[in-house]
Amino acid sequence: MPDPSTPSPPRAVPPRRPARGGGAATLADVARVAGVAPVTVSRAINTPDALLPETLALVRQAIDKVGYVPNLLAGGLASSHSRLVAAIVPSIGTSMFAEAVEALSDRLSEAGYEVLLGISGFGQSREDELLNAVLSRRPDALFLIGTEHSASARRRLQGSGIPVVEAWELTEKPLDLVVGFSHTATGRAAAKYLLGKGYRRFAIIAASDRRAMLRRDGFLAELAGQGVGEVFQQPTAAPGTVRGGRAAFAAITEAGPLPEAVFCTVDPLAHGAMLEAQQRGLVVPRDVAVMGFGDFADSAWLQPALTTIHFDRRRIGGIAAEVILAELNGKRRADRVIDIGFEVAARESA
Repeated sequence: MPDPSTPSPPRAVPPRRPARGGGAATLADVARVAGVAPVTVSRAINTPDALLPETLALVRQAIDKVGYVPNLLAGGLASSHSRLVAAIVPSIGTSMFAEAVEALSDRLSEAGYEVLLGISGFGQSREDELLNAVLSRRPDALFLIGTEHSASARRRLQGSGIPVVEAWELTEKPLDLVVGFSHTATGRAAAKYLLGKGYRRFAIIAASDRRAMLRRDGFLAELAGQGVGEVFQQPTAAPGTVRGGRAAFAAITEAGPLPEAVFCTVDPLAHGAMLEAQQRGLVVPRDVAVMGFGDFADSAWLQPALTTIHFDRRRIGGIAAEVILAELNGKRRADRVIDIGFEVAARESA
């Protein structure tokens, strides 16, 4: 038995495994292959807008050829910039928010920024958790869907010292900048359109999120102002789905006389309502008209094509990106509220 007082021999330490190909590629390697100075490579990584397009393309080809991986963390610490923009959206399960995020990401990527995406759902508690997580990573700017935030979130956002773009709706008192449109006005526009078509008996299928409620309220307010006070309301869970639209329309038909027109606060609900109407042998719009909101990608291809409220989702993301880049370059915009507007896409369903 070995003597416990005798020290054990030192454990052998395995040699460090050499990197494949003789070591990691360096910034100097990229500069040599591209035939430019190392400072030009650094600018291509950190401030690509400062280079001529042909020079930028040359450097990026060299980066790809040598397999160079820039240390953006180190660069961010040195320059006080992370090259990250955080985007917090309720969902990317449909084109509703996904198209805006794609446009935001595409433009920011051209300028050397990456988008850090968080999914908040339709409640404030998850947004608060995400803000805690993303602000600790020191993003250079924030893109948020909506203007309603908890008191704690507002304090953190206002104290962050970075550009904050709220999107998808409007407010007279944005945290910093807001890009969107009036949801109340879209509801009013839907009511005016249907009234103009001669409809007088209405039902509404409304998802339970706040912006859908604004659209509902605008719809009801416009009808009331035109002397239509009795509207059957069928609520459904957020986000509105085809399944929810079918169930809601079934409830409407079973509750009493069939309305002449149904307004749905988001297109998937309208898709479901039309399917349920057809399942019950009803013809849209002869027996009942259906109108939606959002102009989803397949809304124009339904039979009949869906009448809906159209707004440019990609434009929201693109404008937000341009505003963020301008603010980061010290060009403060005087107008902090940007209204992109909307329009009625009049089709066959109503």
